[in-house]
Parts: sequence; structure tokens; C-alpha cells
Amino acid sequence: MGLCSRRPTRVSLLTKRHRQLRLKWAREHRDWTTGWWWRYYALEKFSWAALGPAVVVEQTMKAANYLNIIAYQLHPYLAFVFPTRNGIFQQDNAPCHKIQIVLEWFEEHTDEFHLMSCPPNSPDLNPMEHIWDVMERQLRAQTSPCPNISNLRDRCLDIWYNLSPVMYQKLVASMPRRVAAVLKAKGGERVIE
Repeated sequence: MGLCSRRPTRVSLLTKRHRQLRLKWAREHRDWTTGWWWRYYALEKFSWAALGPAVVVEQTMKAANYLNIIAYQLHPYLAFVFPTRNGIFQQDNAPCHKIQIVLEWFEEHTDEFHLMSCPPNSPDLNPMEHIWDVMERQLRAQTSPCPNISNLRDRCLDIWYNLSPVMYQKLVASMPRRVAAVLKAKGGERVIE
């Protein structure tokens, strides 16, 4: 009969402003080599070689919690990974990332690493979003549901520390292609396989 079920592709809704910001961001990063992206994603909780340490947040992420993670977890990690202070850190547009005390902290540490913003509604330009998706799918594929929060945390950490380095190396290597797709679509969304 020719009928088959299909699941619609989930994509972010993009306003004209979102498209403009995505296009601007893509133009700024179109000449980045894969080597630049390796350096960049070392700060986005992973690098081409390994995932960074997982930080379990046991409450709602507010600015104060985020600032503590940045100051006491991320900052020492950055100093270790980039002793020459040439790292780049990207945060998305979560509300706790844009609070004044957080932005002031980053301003005070500009000599240690560069803060790069991500355009809004752009999970295709953030490989970390793909990693979260992989983790969620692996968690849902497990046979029994988690009986409690402690078990859920342990399963998430187990998945995090057992993710394939090849997977995130491919994600980083795909960034020039993703940027090119945004440029070709004039800031619009394109499905990247």
C-alpha cells in the first residue's frame, strides 16, 4: 500500500533575528580549521581526545550554582588543559549564563580564556547537544527504569565516562561542514547527518 510511519524531524523555530545571528556567527567562524574546533571544544566539557570531568548538579541551575561550577570546576580544568591561556569556552543562551555576576566573572578572566557566544536556537552548531542526545537515548534504552535519583545519577555518569572518543571526534570534525551549511542556508536550519 506504500504507507509507512515517519517521525517529524525536530528543528528549532528560527525567527528572522535568529537567522541573522546564526549567519553572523557562521561568517565569523567560516575560516576556522578543524584544529581550531579541537581547541575550542576542549572547553565545552570535551575535547578531541577525551571528555572532561562530569559535574553533577543536584538542584535547579541558577546563576549562583553556575558561577560555582565555573569558578571551582571549570576554571581549574581550563588552567590544566590550556596552561598557555589560549582556550576558548562557549556557553549557550541559558538564563543562568547571561546573569550579570556570571558575565562579570568571565570579564575578570578574559586574560585566561576567550568566551565565545553561541547563536540562539542553534543546537546544530553545538556538538555538546548531540552528546546529551546520545546519553538520553542510551539511558532510555536500558531495560529497567531507574528506581531512584541516586541510581539515575550513577547511570548517567557511567554513560558519560563510556562514550566513544570516536563519536565526539567526528562531532568536532563536522563543525566546518555545519558552518558551511548555515552559510549556504543563509542562517537557516539544515539537517546534518
